Amino acid sequence: MDHGKTVVAMIAAYKAVKSDYQATIMAPTAILAKQHLEEFTKVLSQYNIKCELLISGISKKKKEEILERLKSGEIDILIGTHAILEENVVFNKLGLVITDEQHRFGVRQRTTINNKGKNPDVLVMTATPIPRTLALILYGDLDISIIDELPPNRKKIDTFAVRKSMENRVNNFVKEQLNEGRQAYIVCPLVEENEEINAQSVIELAEKYKNEIFKDYKVEYLHGKMRPKEKEEIMDKFKRKEIDILISTTVIEVGVNVPNASIMIIENAERFGLAALHQLRGRVGRGEYKSYCILKYEGNSDTIKQRMEVMVKTNDGFVISEKDLSLRGTGEFFGTKQHGLPEFKIANLFEDMELLKSVQSVAINIMSKDPNLEKKENEKLKTIIDNKFKGRIEI
Repeated sequence: MDHGKTVVAMIAAYKAVKSDYQATIMAPTAILAKQHLEEFTKVLSQYNIKCELLISGISKKKKEEILERLKSGEIDILIGTHAILEENVVFNKLGLVITDEQHRFGVRQRTTINNKGKNPDVLVMTATPIPRTLALILYGDLDISIIDELPPNRKKIDTFAVRKSMENRVNNFVKEQLNEGRQAYIVCPLVEENEEINAQSVIELAEKYKNEIFKDYKVEYLHGKMRPKEKEEIMDKFKRKEIDILISTTVIEVGVNVPNASIMIIENAERFGLAALHQLRGRVGRGEYKSYCILKYEGNSDTIKQRMEVMVKTNDGFVISEKDLSLRGTGEFFGTKQHGLPEFKIANLFEDMELLKSVQSVAINIMSKDPNLEKKENEKLKTIIDNKFKGRIEI
């Protein structure tokens, strides 16, 4: 079994089912949901636990049959994408909800799924290393556990930061790896919020690699404008070793497991945050082969050099995320806006952590004594909050 968090999810789901409840696991993509289903079925079928997959691509007939079996309690564990959120998905006795890579699901989506059970337990999992102090603020209402050691069979990944002038050497190194039977990822940065332009830049790079530099190898590409089915087919071919080099935007960042891929090249690495670079690097080093991550970067600023240095020197995601936070500030760290957190005008989440922690404990104290802020002494506070969020949140 490969990654720590999958095992944790499996044990939790097993326990829920053995306590006579159903469990559900929500993944951000169909590829990941399928991967979970495979791993869960492999282990849990021997305990007579029935797992099923619900994603948008399945036939109407199959879907109706699944919904029927779910409602009657015949399915123990339902694994799927946001298709699980649809209204007609009704559980018999839902006791555990697990969301994987949860920052991709909004708060409202999580509430929807929690409401499908009678106060189910909730397990939120992410492979993104968030500094513990920041996690306390973001997930103050949850108990936080951190798995900070690598699974036993993971190899340490050697990381190199190189300039454009080293391109030939890098390409030759990739060829050597491919000739030994390995596979490679090449990641292009997202230029801007424009999928057309991004798709274009991936295709251009792919053409160059396909027709010139790696013309003796099988090169394919992925980008955000492709249909999910196309992406999955390419990903499956890569898994089956029918593709040597996969060129893509960051769609491969989360969860895909290809043990034979030993090399990760990131073009224009200076355009990525450290947390994203670390995530991408984690796609290799998953099998028995020595793995490498090569960061190609341009630009001479001190910040760029510092960031490249951090990546080369450490493989510890928590050190990296602390550094990322201090170098880039929180707004950019992972689009704090999607957490519903207002941007701070004065506070800096990194430097003012102690103050924020004490503010948090005061807030928890107030909420425990006066959850709806009805008391006279909290009148002003209620007005401020009402004005700040203008009906976007319910207290």
